[in-house]
Amino acid sequence: KSPDAIERFIAVTEAYDFLISNFDKVADDAESFRQAMEEWRKYRQDRSKRKANVYARASYITFKKTQLYKTTRIFDGTTIIFSLAISIMVIVYTVFGYIYRLKHPIPQFGKPSVLVFIMLLLLGILFFSISLIYLKDYRNSSKKRRKKRNRQE
Repeated sequence: KSPDAIERFIAVTEAYDFLISNFDKVADDAESFRQAMEEWRKYRQDRSKRKANVYARASYITFKKTQLYKTTRIFDGTTIIFSLAISIMVIVYTVFGYIYRLKHPIPQFGKPSVLVFIMLLLLGILFFSISLIYLKDYRNSSKKRRKKRNRQE
């Protein structure tokens, strides 16, 4: 059984009820269809706002136990790895690009600016450092969660 099975069932039931109740109106013309879809969009948007409001009022500990929080944790690791890869690419392309431009200067631009090279290199190093800090924090929090889960079992 999926942890969000109840929520999915409710959403499907609501959609089914909406379609059944609006089928006659929607089948007649495009304007009715557009209006029915707009009502449905507003209803779902309102439902999402209410759900977000409930999450906002909940304590952090309670929020951490929700399915929403657990699914966003997956994206944390992916984002950190992606940012590490981007920062390494910035550093590598900055160094190799500068060396290449020194060996093959473009006549109308001349030699590349050392200031721009240093700024891009510092930006890449800063981005890399921040990514490493986030990775370290992510790994520590993952270890804590695993230890806590193992103690509970």
